[in-house]
Amino acid sequence: PEWLAAVREFFSHDIVALVQKDAIEKKGLTQLLFEPETLPFLEKNVELVATLMSARGLIPDAARETARQIVREVVEEVRRALESEVRTAVLGALRRNTTSPLRVLRNLDWKRTIRRNLRGWDAERRRLVPDKLYFWANQTRRHEWDVAILVDQSGSMGESVVYSSIMAAIFASLDVLRTRLLFFDTEVVDVTPMLVDPVDVLFTAQLGGGTDINRAVAYAQANFIERPEKTLLILITDLFEGGNAEELVARMRQLADSKVKSICLLALSDSGKPSYDHEMAQKLAALGTPCFGCTPKLLVKVVERLMRGQDLGPLLDAEAR
Repeated sequence: PEWLAAVREFFSHDIVALVQKDAIEKKGLTQLLFEPETLPFLEKNVELVATLMSARGLIPDAARETARQIVREVVEEVRRALESEVRTAVLGALRRNTTSPLRVLRNLDWKRTIRRNLRGWDAERRRLVPDKLYFWANQTRRHEWDVAILVDQSGSMGESVVYSSIMAAIFASLDVLRTRLLFFDTEVVDVTPMLVDPVDVLFTAQLGGGTDINRAVAYAQANFIERPEKTLLILITDLFEGGNAEELVARMRQLADSKVKSICLLALSDSGKPSYDHEMAQKLAALGTPCFGCTPKLLVKVVERLMRGQDLGPLLDAEAR
């Protein structure tokens, strides 16, 4: 723009960057994201990544590498914040009733051993004398659970696409889970082979366009559901269906009848309450598929409870208060 050229002529580099940042945030001038002075000065967060993804086609060649580096920095920061928690929750859920035949120190279940042997507390010597030691299983089996994540990539779901890509990559890093990730609008794209690098996944996403949830669920039924009773289906969408709504409800009923554990996240983000199709949410809830907005940290707790076979009601009620 001519005004930007004038600003560049008369002001320093730092001032130009601040003017552009203000124009982006207050005036919605997204194209300014890709001016050479702007990107390094923007706050690096999930919202920025979602904006970059939605405007990906506008990124000039000169700014592509900078944009990709920003996406990688945000993704790695979010992953570091969540990965340990996810690993602890999932492995803890799958080991809950197992003991190890290998009675070695590294497999000792300290908490369980102490809890079960409190009667052996020697008050005089101030030490616990255990009657029995408990151990974790030495190894977990590969692919104990299948996790299928279906993500609506319509324009309103930008932050959800970012978080779901990171969470899917974390799940995929755990041998006990077999994780699949599907993006959809009116078409479906199976991005499972890219899960080794969530940045590659994000640069595959095509934010915007219509929505055919039924088509995505149909694809998952045909390609992802092999052990229904050991499958967790995470549908991430605002439920504004542009496809066959009746068929979608019928498919979700089939999944419920086959013992697939299904949940619908109306949004996966740290933002406020999502906008969604309340009527469709009620229909799915009546089938036993809870529909709720969710933060990444809450999703960790939800997955743990589902794998333990526990009711989500108390957890979701507590979060709603």
